[in-house]
Amino acid sequence: MALSFQTIRPLFQTGSSASSRWLSYVGLGIGVLLLLCSAQMFVNIQLLLQRNNVQKSGYDFISVTRTVTNATMGQPDKNLFHEGEIAEVRKQPFVEGVAPLLANRYRVQMGAGAMIPMRIDLFLETLENEFIDTLPPTFTWAPGQEQVPLIVSSDFLEAYNVFAPGQGLPQLSSETVTTIPLLLTCSGRGRQLQFYARIVAFSDRINSVLVPKTFLDWTNNEIGEGPDQGSARLFVKTKDANDPKLLAFLDERGYKVNSDKTKFGRTKGVLQGIFTGLGIFGLLVVVLALMLFSFYLQLVIARSRESLQLLLTLGYSPKWLSRKVSNRFVPVYIGIVLSTVAATQAIQWAFHHLAMYDRPELQTLVHWSVPALAVLLIGVSVLTNYRLVRKLVAQLGEGA
Repeated sequence: MALSFQTIRPLFQTGSSASSRWLSYVGLGIGVLLLLCSAQMFVNIQLLLQRNNVQKSGYDFISVTRTVTNATMGQPDKNLFHEGEIAEVRKQPFVEGVAPLLANRYRVQMGAGAMIPMRIDLFLETLENEFIDTLPPTFTWAPGQEQVPLIVSSDFLEAYNVFAPGQGLPQLSSETVTTIPLLLTCSGRGRQLQFYARIVAFSDRINSVLVPKTFLDWTNNEIGEGPDQGSARLFVKTKDANDPKLLAFLDERGYKVNSDKTKFGRTKGVLQGIFTGLGIFGLLVVVLALMLFSFYLQLVIARSRESLQLLLTLGYSPKWLSRKVSNRFVPVYIGIVLSTVAATQAIQWAFHHLAMYDRPELQTLVHWSVPALAVLLIGVSVLTNYRLVRKLVAQLGEGA
């Protein structure tokens, strides 16, 4: 090629269309910034609301009950879970497993002898071992065994130590409690069975007094009153207790969940919706900016029509001209997008260190998806620009 592009560059007339160019630059910068910030904040939400107390195998375990209303009081068929409902929960794609908590159908009293001179009525439940967070090897029982192992909620011990001083009772540590011999008195069908018991572990997951399934099945069969009508509680195993799909499914069926486990679920859904909306808005701004810039290019080429036709007549390749014209704006695109990446990084730094006080869940650096998205936007902008210019130059070549 005899002449370089720098030599023929003055032939391109921009005129008053420069205002459209700068408006498109500003719009592109604003749109890309909104899009990148939305992507980063979406990641931040995932990190902040991610459950950090998953106890076993990377899963969440939540307790599910049915909501009891004035209309359903005293109706076990409407307040308990039955096999069909358990199967329905189990087959949901966001549920990894489900197990009912089975309860005693007889009266239970527990005493602790002279050390703690009190007797209390309580309930017993059993659950599949897979769902129990602390499971010692001694948590087994067989008919004929005198001592029954118990797993008790940590909240029960905390509640006891709160009211014990006011009742003239000693406060106890968890280590001491596991050494105290207990006496269980089980009554039903006019019979009374007594067992020695010992607390073998505490659970932070299950608010109950758990016994081995073999013990509960045997005692229910021996002295249980009334038929087994179902389970009042289910334990659901899921990868994310805050999954909006899981919460929506439970809400639709009137099921009640542990609010402490899912308190961020609906907040998570709302925040994700907000930043998704901002991301879509940013994408629309980017599209509009590219459209405005295309108008600018059309004006430039229209004003330079005679010069371009002359160059094409002199033998310049339309492909070469299109590439050279397009390459003029590549540094601008790169500069705009890199500036927005830097601004997104500054916003993330301020969010992590100033707004979130260095929360360990967050990272100071932007997520890798942000620069990846920036590279994609640069590619889309350059490709769109090149295709438009090539089309316009080709049309001039046809008319020359």
